[in-house]
Amino acid sequence: MIKFLPLGGADEIGANCYYLNIAGTGIILDCGMHPQKTGLNSLPQFSLIENLPVDYALISHAHQDHLMSLPFLVKKHPYIRIITSRQTRELAELTLHNSVSIMQKELERDNSFQAYTHEEIDLLSQTIDFKPTKDVFEIESFKHKSSEPIKVSFHDAGHILGSVGILIEHNGKNIFYTGDINLTNQTLLKGCELPKQKVDTLILECTYGATDSASILSWTKEAERFAAEANKILNQGGSILIPVFALGKMQEILSTIWKLMERNKLTATDIYTGGIGTKINRLYDANRYLVNMIDTEFQLKSISFKNLNDVENSEEFFKYPCIVVASSGMMIEGTASFKLAKSWLKQKNSGIFIVGYMDESTPGNKIANAVKGGKIKLTEFSQEEIVKCSIEKFRFSAHSKREELIEIVRKLKPKKIILVHGGEDAISWVGNQILKELKGVKVFQAELGKEIEI
Repeated sequence: MIKFLPLGGADEIGANCYYLNIAGTGIILDCGMHPQKTGLNSLPQFSLIENLPVDYALISHAHQDHLMSLPFLVKKHPYIRIITSRQTRELAELTLHNSVSIMQKELERDNSFQAYTHEEIDLLSQTIDFKPTKDVFEIESFKHKSSEPIKVSFHDAGHILGSVGILIEHNGKNIFYTGDINLTNQTLLKGCELPKQKVDTLILECTYGATDSASILSWTKEAERFAAEANKILNQGGSILIPVFALGKMQEILSTIWKLMERNKLTATDIYTGGIGTKINRLYDANRYLVNMIDTEFQLKSISFKNLNDVENSEEFFKYPCIVVASSGMMIEGTASFKLAKSWLKQKNSGIFIVGYMDESTPGNKIANAVKGGKIKLTEFSQEEIVKCSIEKFRFSAHSKREELIEIVRKLKPKKIILVHGGEDAISWVGNQILKELKGVKVFQAELGKEIEI
């Protein structure tokens, strides 16, 4: 018997974490932290597995909402074995160390939990094992010996560097967890590679389930639209701020901008960026022959950019036209993109370009839905101000469109599907579409703390 239990991220894009019990072996799929919550509320509900076996953590990729609670899980289960891709291990070491200082700031406002230290991250990083994609390896509980081995393999998910879907095989049954999956090419990364094996149960992400795909152009077409709008601003002497996630989106957007400039589609101008994203750039370059890159000869270090952290006064960005690519992607208060946005909103010739997902509760979402000449209040305690700059929205998606999610289902032909990682509308659309198109398939909507037998 196999049991599936969501500990977080069941019906939202939050602290993604799912528990599988396979013949007495306890497996954690991802261990994320909710990006919009603090303290204990940001963690998965580990209390749900207090009295259950916990042997392995299999991590799909290194984004905050899939990885960042791992140190807290290890504190509760110090003998757990962690396995992921080589690239995710390398990224985890960077991002977890970077999060330590962020945690310290959180503790000033919320002392309900104890943050981890740099020393603990060093120890944790050393214990993370990694496996190449497509290689099959076996896992087994230390306490519960199974008569049938549990076989696992990773499959490139096409989302960010090192992202994988996870195939688990046991006693003739196959379970495939997509993690965050992308069927189509970006600028750097190729689309996903699905397993060739028959899949009995599919655990499917639903991020874009509620999004009309007519609003999502191909990456190439969206890049052309981006260039046209950017040229209008740059050619009138303005500058552009682009908030991005430091992992994944920054690398894809930087390479998109640079390639547009190389082809003379985009006005050549100074590019500013900085922070942990520049360290992640180096990992993308170092791993370009080991993952499914579109152009293995291209390196991010070939892009001529300036360090935005060297600019002390934000007014410097408006003396000459430039493009600033800054984290965080949702313009969370206190981050580089949030601080810069306050200066950009005052500039009538400049623009803020939104290029990715914005949670409804974030300052980034408020800016994304603002209009020139309108009024905006970034936070509860900030002053209302007039939006003088242009606001442009683009969709450079690292997730599958909703029709592509259905295509994944068609290709894998599962008998059971568990829908996760999406709002109620997203999961509802995907579920209804599957039931409409495919007969005899059982569809489950994951619910926090509600066990599903598979």
